[in-house]
Amino acid sequence: MRIPMMSVACKQVQPLVSFQGGGFQADLNMEAFFRRKDKVVFVIGPTGTGKSRLAIDLATRFPSEIINSDKMQVYKGLEIATNKVTDEECRGVPHHLLGIADPHSNFSAADFCLHTSSAIKSILDRGKLPIIAGGSNSYIDALLNDHDHDQRSQFRRQYECCFLWVDVSLPVLNAFVSERVDRMV
Repeated sequence: MRIPMMSVACKQVQPLVSFQGGGFQADLNMEAFFRRKDKVVFVIGPTGTGKSRLAIDLATRFPSEIINSDKMQVYKGLEIATNKVTDEECRGVPHHLLGIADPHSNFSAADFCLHTSSAIKSILDRGKLPIIAGGSNSYIDALLNDHDHDQRSQFRRQYECCFLWVDVSLPVLNAFVSERVDRMV
């Protein structure tokens, strides 16, 4: 069978990303574009859903360290009021940003970003996976989202992030919180 030849024009395949033109090119270099990114895991969710427990379970199965992102647990001396994990509950997993700030000081989102970036770098330098766990979404937002006045937007360009949202049904949450309150009192 003979197929009639039609006029076929060869088209140049267009790249998926254009490296020509405006401001985007200044933010992108080939090495950074193709470099394998380090991983960071986020365990987030409402109060009392077991974020710390999940983070510790993950860290006992993978070589990891945990970075606290709870606004209250960052302060010294609030173990009971914040249900901060005990040494026994940590099961030998190193934790960062727990009880580091004076309760009379203001530990801001910018402070969190600075300390967290430093902790992530040191964890990765030891060949481990950073797991950021806690319920303060404003800290996570400050770390991840673009801010014109600083370099925090670099975070998502530098790291590949995995988000785990922990959620439970209301009856389970109520039972868990009641049990937690009983232990705290």
